Amino acid sequence: MAGRAIRTAPLALAAIGLIGLVGYWGAGAATARDPEPAADDTAAPSSAAPMRQQTRFAHGGAMTQGGFIRGRVPEGTVAAELGGQTLDLAPDGTFFAAFDRDSPGELALTATLEGGRTLSETLSVSPREWQIERVNVARRTGGSSEAWWAKREPEWLAIKAARERETGADGWRQDFICPVKGRISGRFGRQRIYAGEPGSYHSGLDIAPGNGVPFVAPADGVVVLARNGFSLEGNLIIIDHGHGLNSAFLHASRIVVEEGQAVRQGQHIGDVGASGRATGPHLHWSLMWNDARLDPLLFVGPMN
Repeated sequence: MAGRAIRTAPLALAAIGLIGLVGYWGAGAATARDPEPAADDTAAPSSAAPMRQQTRFAHGGAMTQGGFIRGRVPEGTVAAELGGQTLDLAPDGTFFAAFDRDSPGELALTATLEGGRTLSETLSVSPREWQIERVNVARRTGGSSEAWWAKREPEWLAIKAARERETGADGWRQDFICPVKGRISGRFGRQRIYAGEPGSYHSGLDIAPGNGVPFVAPADGVVVLARNGFSLEGNLIIIDHGHGLNSAFLHASRIVVEEGQAVRQGQHIGDVGASGRATGPHLHWSLMWNDARLDPLLFVGPMN
């Protein structure tokens, strides 16, 4: 994919089922699981009824703003796009794609086949009702001094480079688990409007289980950033899950993994804290696919 700093050979294929949307929670949240495969795409061949080619997209997931899909392209596909963004295709034709918090209501999913013919499908992306707070005060613009940016710029560049790395990880195939259970102290997408001027929306999920509580990797991946003392994020971990999908974990009190380390789903990677710009101990977990920001609750379902 264009813009990636590192490209590696694909990993050995892992079994994958096409997932379907099984339910909503809150404002459009859903947990995706594997449905039964379509008979016309996956039935075993026989002398009486030879297997038919898959001539359409097959996919499922949380088809809403901040959500995602996993699927398989039609047979013979050499390239595919979602809304103009090139998709990474696994050797078995499977892919991951996602929808930004402010995604438009329709996006084209397009496959280019051998010989140049194209197949296209329009995806309907349902809107969300975000938690919006309107305050009648001017928005503050602190933190923009040259001295502050001199410290911040190297941190920002390190984060940008880490998110662009392609490690060959295949955690994108998995059903994600929550990195830690606890009180939700901040929801994805909430936003303040200052005297009519929108502020930045909350880009992740805040979970407050208590200071020092261990948190784990929500899916397999490779640690592409593990640094202490960032101005805003504090002690920060970023994990690449492959195919453009990555997780970031902010404000840790302790990091127990290293950059370049492969981690497995459920593996201890750090402890909850209040480092950086935080008002109290909590884990800020954010998910991104390329430049799209995603709602972690759509990957794991409600906090039980």
